[in-house]
Amino acid sequence: MKAVYITKQGPPEVLTYGELPDPVPGPGEVVARVRACALNHRDVYLRAGVRGLGRELKEPLILGSDVAGDVLTVGPGVTNVKPGNRVLFHVRWGCGDCEYCQGGRDNLCPNRLEPGIYSRSGAFAQGGYAELFKAPARHAHLFPDWMSYEEAASIPLTAITAWHMLVKKVGLRPGEKVLVLGASGGVGSMGVQIAKVMHGWVIATASSEEKALAVKKFGADEVVNYGKGELAQRVKELTGGQGVDVVFDSVGTDVWEQAFASLGPGGRFVTCGVTSGYKVELHLGQLFSQELTVMGVSEGPAWEFLDVMRLVNMGKLRGFVGATFPLNQAQQAHRLMEARSFTGKVVLRVD
Repeated sequence: MKAVYITKQGPPEVLTYGELPDPVPGPGEVVARVRACALNHRDVYLRAGVRGLGRELKEPLILGSDVAGDVLTVGPGVTNVKPGNRVLFHVRWGCGDCEYCQGGRDNLCPNRLEPGIYSRSGAFAQGGYAELFKAPARHAHLFPDWMSYEEAASIPLTAITAWHMLVKKVGLRPGEKVLVLGASGGVGSMGVQIAKVMHGWVIATASSEEKALAVKKFGADEVVNYGKGELAQRVKELTGGQGVDVVFDSVGTDVWEQAFASLGPGGRFVTCGVTSGYKVELHLGQLFSQELTVMGVSEGPAWEFLDVMRLVNMGKLRGFVGATFPLNQAQQAHRLMEARSFTGKVVLRVD
């Protein structure tokens, strides 16, 4: 099969387009013909060997965890999907045996980063920058016929992360005020949609008028161009001086101070990303005197993805594709990701 892979970490030039052996499904596994694979910042960090992801590669690694395509072959014991089904995949899975997996918290599985144990596609299992992709069949999900492969591929990681942040971690209640940072990105756009599904009132941020227009179509009640002034001041104006109940962050250092200052009493700050940096200063006096909560999320467990897919199939959650590239232009796609000059998701198309 044709695939894009790395044999060492470094700049985009280490991405190699070439031939690798076709995967063969084992018991409980499925092989899909890939039609689209979305990029994530983790792909860029892993390729470059930064943000704690530096490692020596003993064999070619195919990046890419967000995959959509058609079921090609299934292994023994697979009953939930069959050849020809249009499917997308949940991106991470645990060992299935530890106390975390048994308790429905496979996102915290201590074995999830061990090579040879199914963990995360495109990191310790082969990913979707390829014509063919193998994964446990239980993580293959049907998606609507009216949805494109590119849009389907843009959904899994962003949706499960945003869902876990707002619904399971924060426990968003109807009528609560939510500030969504970086709302024109993949996770941010999902954050806006899920907050609205949960009947929240949403202030979204964007860094330009063009991105603000993109954000509005996902239902944000207000959009703040944080490049024009003080974010916290504008948030306080929009909330009658109260501040927001929840800050939804996937950006990191650049917006931390202003975003934290936007919280009202008893507010919750939840973060899943550090695209602009990961070191901040925390005012502990404000934390305890206002009874604020700061929490982090990596991704959600596999069972929560069932809730996400119900909303996807109802048309309540939509993917946001900002740019597409053919598979053999993965280097250009990575350069666009590094430039941070795009909206939505960057997707590789596999023809």
